[in-house]
Amino acid sequence: MTDTPDQQQRLLLAAYDAQLREAAEMASTTSYDRAGPLWRGKFGGRGFVSYRSLDGLDGPALDELIAQTVEHYRADPGITAFEWKTRGHDAPPDLAARLIAQGFQAQEQETVMVGEAAKLAQDVSLPAGVTVGRIDTLPDASTALIRAAEATGKVFGETLSVEEFLRPLRHNPGQVEIWAAQTRQETICVGRLELIPGSDFAGLWGGGTLPQWRGQGVYRALTAARARAALARGVRSLHSDCTAFSRPILERSGLLPITTTTPYIWTR
Repeated sequence: MTDTPDQQQRLLLAAYDAQLREAAEMASTTSYDRAGPLWRGKFGGRGFVSYRSLDGLDGPALDELIAQTVEHYRADPGITAFEWKTRGHDAPPDLAARLIAQGFQAQEQETVMVGEAAKLAQDVSLPAGVTVGRIDTLPDASTALIRAAEATGKVFGETLSVEEFLRPLRHNPGQVEIWAAQTRQETICVGRLELIPGSDFAGLWGGGTLPQWRGQGVYRALTAARARAALARGVRSLHSDCTAFSRPILERSGLLPITTTTPYIWTR
């Protein structure tokens, strides 16, 4: 008997919670420690908080844990900001309000999509003059990666240093691939494939496309190329935190939305 979509989503959500949180989210950090249910990582000038469950903490006890976490990062003068990553299915339901009360700011909500890599590994036509390929293994990789970092910063409207852009690649050697769609003149779409050792998954990250190139199949082609690369490395399942732009593309390809995620940012 075939599982219903609701049953598939519940199974995928259980696998996501078990395999893609806590230690899996510390892979790119330079250091991390534990505090109760929390995993607290640091990388460069930023921090990141992960957990699978808050172990039933609520009320004043949860407020105290949040305050202790703020003080943990505040005590490190090298940290300028940190992210507390929440999921829509987590308890307690008033966690967001408690974070905001202690100085966090909510970022854009994204949808967590999970599914089979084979469903994304499709043939996609590209606009004339556009090519898609892995760039971190090219003979002139340094030039290509600088262009990719610049393009990613433009897409997401932020200043992104090359060092920050390359952090996942350097801290997870052999587990991260950087792919790009390019013309002869510019890089127009960039995305990473990140394998997660000890899990059934790889992650699709980035994938932002310059505005003038959207709606022409570039993101779909970059996603398909990364899905084929995942399959070639023996990975059958993919996950992605996606925006409203990319969700319809991934959903049409067979990935399922299983929850939402909202980053809450504390800034010094």
